[in-house]
Amino acid sequence: MSLEVLKPVSKNVLAHKTLLHEHTIGNAIKIHSQQEGLPSLANVNIAIFGVLDSRKTQDYLGQEFDFDEIRTSFYELFPGNWHLNIADLGDLEKGHSVEDTYAAVTAITKTLLKQNIIPIILGGGQDLVYAQYRAYDNEEYMVNLVNVDAHFDLGNADESMDNRSFMSKIVIDKPYNLFNYSNIGYQTYYNAQEEIDLIERLYFDAIRLGEATHDIKTVEPVMRDANIVSVDISSLNASSLGSHSHKYPNGFDGREICSITRYAGLSDKVSSFSICELQGKTQNETSAMLVAQMLWYFIEGVTFRRNEHTISAKKEFIKYQVPIDEEILVFYKSPLSERWWIEIPFFSDLDTKLNRSTLLPCNQQDYLEACNQNIPQRWWKARQKNEL
Repeated sequence: MSLEVLKPVSKNVLAHKTLLHEHTIGNAIKIHSQQEGLPSLANVNIAIFGVLDSRKTQDYLGQEFDFDEIRTSFYELFPGNWHLNIADLGDLEKGHSVEDTYAAVTAITKTLLKQNIIPIILGGGQDLVYAQYRAYDNEEYMVNLVNVDAHFDLGNADESMDNRSFMSKIVIDKPYNLFNYSNIGYQTYYNAQEEIDLIERLYFDAIRLGEATHDIKTVEPVMRDANIVSVDISSLNASSLGSHSHKYPNGFDGREICSITRYAGLSDKVSSFSICELQGKTQNETSAMLVAQMLWYFIEGVTFRRNEHTISAKKEFIKYQVPIDEEILVFYKSPLSERWWIEIPFFSDLDTKLNRSTLLPCNQQDYLEACNQNIPQRWWKARQKNEL
């Protein structure tokens, strides 16, 4: 599908851009305007587009919304020491049906991925992640999806998909591309015990809000192994959004969510990123600026990627072997970034789409725990998943 379906950035945002300092982001990126049309994507590394569809959000009441406040706030920021080329492609209006919107999101995302451009999707309902995921259908590898959310969003697969049940469709719908699903920031009282049990049975990863906020660094290894990352803006607490309409008193604060989005950007594997549920919650200056800063930190992370997923980089890793009972756990440490990996058993007779790297991201604490004869939980889950 052509990118021509995207409508230009609004004249109000472009008028505000003329008042900004010459070195701000708004004057450093390519912008889809009515006057100039779509910008060339030659040498573009990151492309932002919005999706103005929230019809599958459970509390949808027909309200319209836009991303002007977010764009205005983002354009006002100054870029870091970035070497990236960024484009704002404008917005996708809702299709005749929700399925039309999904098809367009999938096609646009796929077009950008083919050009090695990282799509940043600003979304209405988080069910749009299903369309984001379907863009990977023709890839030769299975994907890992990370969702920053208070909910697991599994729902009932037998019912019509919405923003609280899209994950069940991702799990059961063909073609099967999902290797692992990870949730960061779930809050137990928002999730049925049956869903929590299902997460365990499928060997998916889940980090409770309290665990993540206690040490935000626990998020980094999960992000490092992700291909798709989505953030539900409802994972933030109400005070951070400055919104009276946001009903969640607990959640990540502004500093924590910016750390999380930076970890997503730093991941060498993350190839698409979305922030969803923005309708109605980002229409004030505080929340819009926070989303703008989340975008800033994701791009900052991409700038400082180490490309340590390449074979040549792994040759420089330091190898550690830890005997535990009848197992020998093998750890690797990068001398460049000081990040850690653990080797997992690999079964060569598996389907080729499952032939992923045998190195699982971890942290130094996992290595220290292994030295104390405790096998890391993520190693067990990865091994069980490989044996399925």
